[in-house]
Amino acid sequence: MMRSLYSGVSGLRVHQTRMDVIGNNIANVNTVGFKSSSVTFSDVLYQTSSPATGPNDSMGTAGVNAMQIGLGASLASITTKITGTGGSQRTDGWSDLMIEGDGFFVVQNNGTNYFTKAGSFNVDANGNLCTPSGALVMGWQVSEDDPSRCKSDTVSALRVMAPDKMFSEPAATTQCIVKGNIDQNDTQLAPDAEGRVANIQFYDNLGNLYTMELNIKHAGEDAEADAESNSTYAVRVANVYDEKGKSIFVDEVVEDGVTTYVPSAITNFDFNGTDVSVTVDEETGEVTIDMEEGATLAFDSVTGHFKNITGDADAMGDGYNEETNEFITFNIGGQTEGDPFQLVTVDFSALTMFSQSGTTTLECARGTRASSAEGAGKPVGNMTGISIDKYGKIYGSYDNGDSNLLGQVVVATFPNAAGLEAVGNNMFATTQNSGSFDGIGKDILTTGGEFNPGVIEMSNVDLANEFTDMIITQRGFQANSRIITTSDTLLEELINLKR
Repeated sequence: MMRSLYSGVSGLRVHQTRMDVIGNNIANVNTVGFKSSSVTFSDVLYQTSSPATGPNDSMGTAGVNAMQIGLGASLASITTKITGTGGSQRTDGWSDLMIEGDGFFVVQNNGTNYFTKAGSFNVDANGNLCTPSGALVMGWQVSEDDPSRCKSDTVSALRVMAPDKMFSEPAATTQCIVKGNIDQNDTQLAPDAEGRVANIQFYDNLGNLYTMELNIKHAGEDAEADAESNSTYAVRVANVYDEKGKSIFVDEVVEDGVTTYVPSAITNFDFNGTDVSVTVDEETGEVTIDMEEGATLAFDSVTGHFKNITGDADAMGDGYNEETNEFITFNIGGQTEGDPFQLVTVDFSALTMFSQSGTTTLECARGTRASSAEGAGKPVGNMTGISIDKYGKIYGSYDNGDSNLLGQVVVATFPNAAGLEAVGNNMFATTQNSGSFDGIGKDILTTGGEFNPGVIEMSNVDLANEFTDMIITQRGFQANSRIITTSDTLLEELINLKR
């Protein structure tokens, strides 16, 4: 009699536990990355009233089965459906990721590594990629030797918006091109005229932008009478300006309200292999550039096509070819160690000399004829956005056109993922039965999976199954309750027999 009461109580207890698990599953039906659990029961050790006996041929008796009375139910396991993938929800957020395949994100809280399927991340005040609960997302850092890849090393916090990552390195201009048409009928090109201006912009290696003003006009004294002179044009430097439009050769000095002008640190520069000196008028600030040599553009007088740049071969340096030379070079700096200026090559081969409306058209651009990016240089880049690709690589986009690798999200895999222990906040910890974490992690490609950017994995709770289990559990609880009430009734009748 008492055994039935204990069996009923054990049944109530395990069914209550199952209901607790179901309730937790349903409560987390919309929790990002939540993994549902299920409960299994087992019976309890039996009380044996009569053991089993075997058949006895000599006695002519058959075998008898054991007589056992069960003592109720117990909890066999609570299993987390760790490998079951939840539904996907598109967010289009750059920091949201979903794992397609095996593996867990590695996160760290208070110095301890944990693991999660919840890929809803954000960035904290220090620029760290983190979970909503404040755990740091771990991954691989960019290699110092090769900025295009990440080194497979011990995982560390992905500080994707650290101060040094908010900017992209500048680059000095090394290649420029001058395009357009020099019109033979352009009166502004006469030897005694002002000439036409070609403004060549270039960056130094600190990202500062400068403009070199080139003056172009007929090289001959009598262009109309001399066909050869009519096909050659002198190129001279008029001035070089910074981004504010101030000459880089002049410094202003103000004393007692009086402004005077003095030469800057740059008093000379290299132009096509020739050292050019610069002087400054102290009263007006006018810049005088001594360029007797300069460079001369030569065109075919019949076809109008560009031929070469003529000049003193010795002065123009190694590599000058009188027949094929298409370039001039200049270096504004290079006079002191650490000078930010670099040698710039200017390509004139795209110029033509055709008679049109009498107006010369000159267009200057950074880069080469083959590529506008090659040697163009660039300013310091400010971060404009971050993205993560399907391989977990994080890239920063910058307003100077750069795209820099910032780090890589990695995954952790386990021999028995179901052995992980839930610790709250969508995180799991390793146990003796799950297998350990090596501290390095894996590139998701090596696991056969990939990341789905802009998507998060939702809960894998199946409401239909949960409600079905809830009904079954409720009925089981009711049945065990009836065992107790019936056993109580029998006990009451037994007690009444004594009366």
